[in-house]
Amino acid sequence: MKKALTILLFLIGPLLIGGLSGILSGNGVTSWYPSLIKPVFNPPSWIFGPVWTILYLLMGYSFYRIYMQPVSIHRIRATRLFLLQLTLNFFWSLLFFRWHLTGWATVEIVMLWITIILMIKAFVKLDPLAGYLQIPYLLWVSFATLLSGSLWYLNR
Repeated sequence: MKKALTILLFLIGPLLIGGLSGILSGNGVTSWYPSLIKPVFNPPSWIFGPVWTILYLLMGYSFYRIYMQPVSIHRIRATRLFLLQLTLNFFWSLLFFRWHLTGWATVEIVMLWITIILMIKAFVKLDPLAGYLQIPYLLWVSFATLLSGSLWYLNR
């Protein structure tokens, strides 16, 4: 029972942080974003919620697997990278949707992308499955980076 509760807490953590980021982003998603010129590959708005939910759950489970590893310098590094990427993830929505800083959001998402790669490498050292479970996240953020940069370019 204790293990199940621990896993649940790790799953809920990233979901709460993502949800808080969305709430703090204000109404930019519904009022400002629809007015932007979008690239032809812009996905429909309804897809973002389910995709991010899955990615946050994968993040939480992967981080749980890392947390369960014996304390070591590698686990500390992996934990720091996880927390850094989650922080960058949190602030991207604020930069983009709340403050409409599309150029800075694009710079920030590139930093997020690099941090995710470093996190995956650190996770794989400790628990290969934990690292590989982050590949969908890397792929989605790769696409989101292209989208963010395109939105900045088309609307500058």
